[in-house]
Amino acid sequence: MKPILLIETAADLCSVSLAKGTEIIANRTTSEPRAHASVLAPFIDQLLKECQLEMEDCAAVAVSGGPGSYTGLRVGVSTAKGLCFGAGIPLIHVCSLELIAQLYIDKHMQQTPRAICPMIDARRREVYTALFAVTESEYGKMASSIKPAHAEVIKDDSFADILAQGPVVFTGDGARKCKEWISHENALFFPMEAHADGMAKAAFKAYVHKNFEDVAYYVPYYLKEYQVTQPKKGV
Repeated sequence: MKPILLIETAADLCSVSLAKGTEIIANRTTSEPRAHASVLAPFIDQLLKECQLEMEDCAAVAVSGGPGSYTGLRVGVSTAKGLCFGAGIPLIHVCSLELIAQLYIDKHMQQTPRAICPMIDARRREVYTALFAVTESEYGKMASSIKPAHAEVIKDDSFADILAQGPVVFTGDGARKCKEWISHENALFFPMEAHADGMAKAAFKAYVHKNFEDVAYYVPYYLKEYQVTQPKKGV
């Protein structure tokens, strides 16, 4: 089949991948935080040239649609919509937390935990998070939603119910700061950055089932409204 272009800009590091089916054939990522606006378009051009493709040769564009960085989501979604409109190809939404859970399953999982809890840092003690189980499917092991995306202020007793049932892997860039408050014996921490590679299975499944977004009306899933802070007046 034709490849699907995968775009991830919800977290701090921008990444772009090309996948045929569920297999990654090329990717790019930056080590510079919050550089989405400057690196996304060049990354896409580089991948297409490397694989000797035009956008019209792609089956679809899948975008990490949130929750996550407000600015990053706007950059990724506007770019994805423009590419789809210009090339006349479908747009696919992938939950930003789901792709982190899937990335852990595909590249790091050794034993199946009770749940995977991806976390995106939302500053202070807050994270965007969700809960996923590992299920078998025709596409291989996949992240299956247990609890949908939500914003959570981390406390000492956060996730106590699910932790009482067995091992839970906390992963994503938000997992780093949570070790300070979550000390349950079943809590396993695997901090890592989000990456577009984690979108391949969900994007391919959506493509097979024709689960496409309306390019004209699709917007990121911000989860919370953007809050503008006023600068303090000088003394």
